[in-house]
Amino acid sequence: MELLHSGKVRDVYADGEDLILVASDRMSVFDVVLPTPIPDKGAILTQLSLWWFDQLADLVPNHVISEDVPAEWAGRAIRCRRLKMVPVECVARGYLTGSGLRDYEATGVVSGIELPAGLVESSQLAEPIFTPSTKAAMGAHDEPMTFAEVITTVGAATAEQLRDITLAIYRRGSEIAAERGILIADTKIELGWDADSQLVLGDEVLTPDSSRFWSAEDYVPGKVQDSFDKQPLRDWAVGLGWDKTAPGPEVPAEIVERTRARYVAAYERLTGRTWS
Repeated sequence: MELLHSGKVRDVYADGEDLILVASDRMSVFDVVLPTPIPDKGAILTQLSLWWFDQLADLVPNHVISEDVPAEWAGRAIRCRRLKMVPVECVARGYLTGSGLRDYEATGVVSGIELPAGLVESSQLAEPIFTPSTKAAMGAHDEPMTFAEVITTVGAATAEQLRDITLAIYRRGSEIAAERGILIADTKIELGWDADSQLVLGDEVLTPDSSRFWSAEDYVPGKVQDSFDKQPLRDWAVGLGWDKTAPGPEVPAEIVERTRARYVAAYERLTGRTWS
């Protein structure tokens, strides 16, 4: 097999007409891949994505062919269809936090959408919004796009499809997660065209790497929420005084285990399955 691409987390191999998408245990902060892996992370991301692909199958087709992959990647890789990826990051937000909050505080606007005055950190929005961004090269940062800019990039009909699919996935995911005590603050999905020019869901979906998961029980607007993701790792990295450039620092065992526990908790609460 030929290695086509190696990203911060995933490696993509060509196997004839198929692709093999391998999720590694690599972890990054501030767009820098750290030297210390998080055990089971790749398998959790893959298995949780597969579970979500099933929950969303009636909304949008996905790229999964099977889990028939080489033995050394079993559990953390999928065989999938080749897609021509859309040159837009498709993001939905139901709560105001992160870069969306920063843009709102500066201008009152997020991706061209004017929001009401008086919103605070973690405020729930009246309706989920589509807040697309550019697809930056590895190591660079995505920049917000307005819907008009998406239309310029892909055309009006495709732009409407991207928005509608993204919001439908967010709403379905939020409903399912809420039944399990989890709020999905926001999520990013990847869409691409298949050989028949149909939009297809690819990469990963509704994982701790592509979404912010918050505990519904502990949710209090006006403050940063505790999340089911690499937050322990980010907090540790911030406290180092590190200049956020490569090479990154080695991660202590305690932080590795706390981070792994967040991924396991997200998987178990959402799927109802026990991670072994």
